[in-house]
Amino acid sequence: MKLSATRDVLLKPLQAVIGVVERRQTMPILSNILLVAKDGELAVTATDLEVELVAKVAVDVQGGGEITVSGRKLLDICRALPEGAEVAISVSGEKLHVRSGRSKFALATLPAAEFPSVEDIKASQTITVSQEVLGRLIEKTHFSMAQQDVRYYLNGMLLETGGKHIRSVATDGHRLALCQAELDGASLDEQQVIVPRKGVLELQRLLSGEGSVDVVLGSNHVRIELDGIRFTSKLIDGRFPEYERVIPKDSSNELQADSGVLRGGLQRTAILSNEKYRGIRLIIRDNAVVLQAHNPEQEEAEEELEVSYSGDDIEIGFNVNYLLDAIGAVDGEEVALSVVDSNSSCLIRAPGTDDCKFVVMPMRL
Repeated sequence: MKLSATRDVLLKPLQAVIGVVERRQTMPILSNILLVAKDGELAVTATDLEVELVAKVAVDVQGGGEITVSGRKLLDICRALPEGAEVAISVSGEKLHVRSGRSKFALATLPAAEFPSVEDIKASQTITVSQEVLGRLIEKTHFSMAQQDVRYYLNGMLLETGGKHIRSVATDGHRLALCQAELDGASLDEQQVIVPRKGVLELQRLLSGEGSVDVVLGSNHVRIELDGIRFTSKLIDGRFPEYERVIPKDSSNELQADSGVLRGGLQRTAILSNEKYRGIRLIIRDNAVVLQAHNPEQEEAEEELEVSYSGDDIEIGFNVNYLLDAIGAVDGEEVALSVVDSNSSCLIRAPGTDDCKFVVMPMRL
């Protein structure tokens, strides 16, 4: 294998895939990246057995071949070279040689045959969606995914298709976020897949918001190609909860407020909430909401805000972080909070819209 390119050309694919390379690996091959040079092109592949990224770039290939080498070390070498520097890469024996100007590096390698890769994903349907729409679906729901929950199917995001709609749903058992978009074109098959947390966050990083992408749904994988990068993620094998059942029905007890004012009040009151449980009490009454917090040091905070509300008087507790996340995800300057009673979940959304909904469970204070 022998090729040459400028430092900046090599940096792009290395930076694109490095997020998947784990620093502490039980399998040494997984801290390596696979380099494949042929037909004037270099393909760089990284995987952690859950998510795989392949980035391709045009280079001057003098001799084809494939090899694996430490992803972090090769990236750090390229980063440390001066801008615009010419870089020559070659393999001899069990070493990968990198030369640029008067700098020379010899890196240890492992055989390409040992590198795990995903080729055919047995596609069941392909959905064309704009990067902007897909990015919005992730942005509006990803914060509600669980982290290392024993209910492994919650450690990811549900992508659901059917009719003209694509929907994303995430829940950690204490809150839920749902966002849907209507797509042009043919009707979609009904399908549910759960994309793992790391795959969701990596995909969010890759989306630029311009152009459209093909989302290929397979039986065990999802694959997306965008801007010269092929993203493949394993799916979580499990049944996502029946989320429709936990979304509260419309209630006459709907509070409407300026989202900036409400967030500010919650953030100030939260300063004196219990650091572990982050509980905050809302006392909702005619055109006002009183926010209260206290902590084990016997410190207290209280703030009253003017809101639009004419329902029943309600006193209810929530985790303030969950409320802030949901209110922050609502588009527009106004936010609507709907609560049936003090033991019910709170439905949060932009007034008069249903494409994004957020549910927060109450907590006892």
